[in-house]
Amino acid sequence: MAYQNAQLSSTRRTQLPSPWTGGALVIAALVLMPILSVLWIAANPQESIWGHLMATSLPRYFNHTMVLMLSVGLLSAAIGTVTAWLVVSYHFPGKRWLEWALLFPLAVPGYLGAYALVDFLEYAGPVQTAMRTTFGWTSARDYFFPDIRSLYGAIFILTLSLYPYVYLLARAGFREQSGRAHEVARALGAGAFARFFRIGLPLARPAIAAGAAIVMMETVNDFGTVDFFGVQTLTTGIFTVWLEANNAGGAAQIACIILVIILALVAVEKISRRRVRFHRMARQDRRIEPIALRGAPATLVTMACFLPFLLGFVLPVAVLGHHAVGAPERWLASGLISALANTVFVGAAAATLTVVAALFLVYAVRLSGRTLPRLLLPFTTIGYAAPGAVLALGLLIPLAAFDNLVADGILALTGFDPGLILTGGAAVLVYAYTVRFFAIGQGAADAAFGRVSPTLSHAARTLGRSAGGTLWHVYAPLMRGSVATALLLVFVDCVKELPATLLLRPFNFNTLATRAHEQASLEKIAEAAPSAILIILVSLAAVGLVARQMKVKS
Repeated sequence: MAYQNAQLSSTRRTQLPSPWTGGALVIAALVLMPILSVLWIAANPQESIWGHLMATSLPRYFNHTMVLMLSVGLLSAAIGTVTAWLVVSYHFPGKRWLEWALLFPLAVPGYLGAYALVDFLEYAGPVQTAMRTTFGWTSARDYFFPDIRSLYGAIFILTLSLYPYVYLLARAGFREQSGRAHEVARALGAGAFARFFRIGLPLARPAIAAGAAIVMMETVNDFGTVDFFGVQTLTTGIFTVWLEANNAGGAAQIACIILVIILALVAVEKISRRRVRFHRMARQDRRIEPIALRGAPATLVTMACFLPFLLGFVLPVAVLGHHAVGAPERWLASGLISALANTVFVGAAAATLTVVAALFLVYAVRLSGRTLPRLLLPFTTIGYAAPGAVLALGLLIPLAAFDNLVADGILALTGFDPGLILTGGAAVLVYAYTVRFFAIGQGAADAAFGRVSPTLSHAARTLGRSAGGTLWHVYAPLMRGSVATALLLVFVDCVKELPATLLLRPFNFNTLATRAHEQASLEKIAEAAPSAILIILVSLAAVGLVARQMKVKS
């Protein structure tokens, strides 16, 4: 009888998942829901316009997206790889601050760089005005100047904004290489170019490929830059087909093309890392010993590293800062304080929810040991690869239907109309940000749990601590730094996010990003400057944190 009771108890435990497992499954389902929703809407459109899209605008959207993505990816890989190699391999004037300054363009989102570049180089800007004054030209017909608002301008801006992703990973890849291998190559007569192309570049290829994949995913996600420059891409196509043509099914089908491109990039990056393996020759093998440069070579290397920082950070900050400082009353303009408050509130709420949910999910998967949560865990990171416009499409339609269903039910039962609970407020933005940046929280949580010895949790459980008590009293104090880092990184990404915010924000609800975009779209660069400067200042906090971590690890 006792054996039967034990067997029945075991069967119940098998059939009924623990609250941790159930919670993990709920979190995974909520994170994956927008992507599944996009696939469902695309497969079941109310009005199929696929044939019309194929015959008209879709090839143009696709071609522009591919040219933009590949061009930005290649140029960012070239700039990031070369600057990382120079910083690791040589001593030159200004190296100590340039190796961190090269990260600063990450703090300037592409759309802010676009506003600054157009203001600086347009017909009425300082460059063309100085040219006309110097040479006596009276109109644009007297001289040639390239069109800034073009596909090439978008490539230029996005490259300067995104190359630090490659620089960050390539620098780590070069630093981890064997210094003895490079010394042997020098002893055998290999020059600087030979060592770079035959040793440094092949060994760092996985890191460079990973950085280039991130750059291309961010390029596909971009809306503010391409919209401001009038470049029609798949992301702008979602806005056009959904909002202007009022066809969610067609927008979802365009979103599926974006998802296929993103998944292909992820697959290529994974395959490249899996097939290439390099190992250091010894645990105590020293790193590459930088070579001291002097004279003309030192000057050229300093200029090569300074130029991306100048164009990607100094120029846009100087232009926007000039407008922001030139008219201090714009800092008191109506709506700026509310946009700042909205940004801080939504970003802080999303960062907290993201990190807490990620900690719960990773801990639950480790705790339960069940197959399904463990299989779903990698898929919860797909939101980071999905552009904000895709997530917005996958969220708004099902949540709006759910809102209307709940409101109708409450109205029928109580006679009170609560309105739209989720889509009528900032909750939908918090949800979208959580899905979009869940991979950051999950990656930080997984790494933090991995650094804590399992014996500590086993000891706590042996002494009577519950699973929740072990998480709170044992893991949490040891992971405080990683949690704080994840919170800050997610918060800053929320501050910069534009496509999802434009599509999901409630009526008359602005963040710093949407306020800057709206005013810049109306050619009011000066009015957009305070919002842009605030975004850059907040973003610099995350860049500073990344630089500090790099310094500690080095």
